[in-house]
Amino acid sequence: MAETLTHAALPSRALIAIGGPDWRSFLQGLITQDVETMAPGEARFAALLTPQGRLLYDLFVVDRGGEGAWLDVEAAHRDAILQRLTMYRLRAKVELALDSAPITVLFSAHPRESGDPGFLDGGFVRDPRLPELGWRGYGATTPPGAMTADESAREAQKLALGVPGPADWGSDRTYPIEANFDLLNGVDFHKGCFVGQETTSRMKRRGQIKSRMLPIHFDGPAPAFGAEILAGDLRAGEMLSGADGAAMALLRLDRALGARLTVDGRPVTVEQPAWFTAALDPTS
Repeated sequence: MAETLTHAALPSRALIAIGGPDWRSFLQGLITQDVETMAPGEARFAALLTPQGRLLYDLFVVDRGGEGAWLDVEAAHRDAILQRLTMYRLRAKVELALDSAPITVLFSAHPRESGDPGFLDGGFVRDPRLPELGWRGYGATTPPGAMTADESAREAQKLALGVPGPADWGSDRTYPIEANFDLLNGVDFHKGCFVGQETTSRMKRRGQIKSRMLPIHFDGPAPAFGAEILAGDLRAGEMLSGADGAAMALLRLDRALGARLTVDGRPVTVEQPAWFTAALDPTS
């Protein structure tokens, strides 16, 4: 039986077009991901950090070949991101402009075969974080046979996979490693310098990450954002975004994993997704 795919619009995302002869070297010195080795039709997940290493904004860089690239960013922060990039531009030969092409996603409840191409005809590129997240579309139309859905279907899929998003990390509040950027192909630790690199690299080198974002399960509606998660009388984390029965949480791993947790007096179960445990397993 052919696999049924879901095609959903992402009005929460928007595009900045970047071009000019220096666009690669310009981004290379700013964001957490390597763009020098990108191929046409490839997307890479990255972050723009503060000089102190805190997560400001996530972005996807989509290589457009000779036309430069798209930066797929949060729509609510697009103007602020454009302003920040303009501030950093100085004498670099870089062109920045808003782009109105719509952003969509194409995904399934089941991962595609690893041999599938990263690029699909019609404006789709592979989501670089996980195979289960499918493809991101730029100006793409709904493929024949795909079901249409709204953005809530994508958010539900991300929560089921345990993949955090901007609603969980906010801006200038957490470190990218706490939001699992290092496990979701969002940081290249072998590239040259980028803004906030010193703190990010030091956290990774030490290998002692105190807190990470993980999905949790509970009965009833989601507690308020920021509600304390307790291991007995000890604070073990805090609630992030969620829905009935499930949410993302920022957890202190030494207190949360293997402990009996509660939030608002309700029992909490922590889930460690397969991609999370595999990424942390040095033998995998």
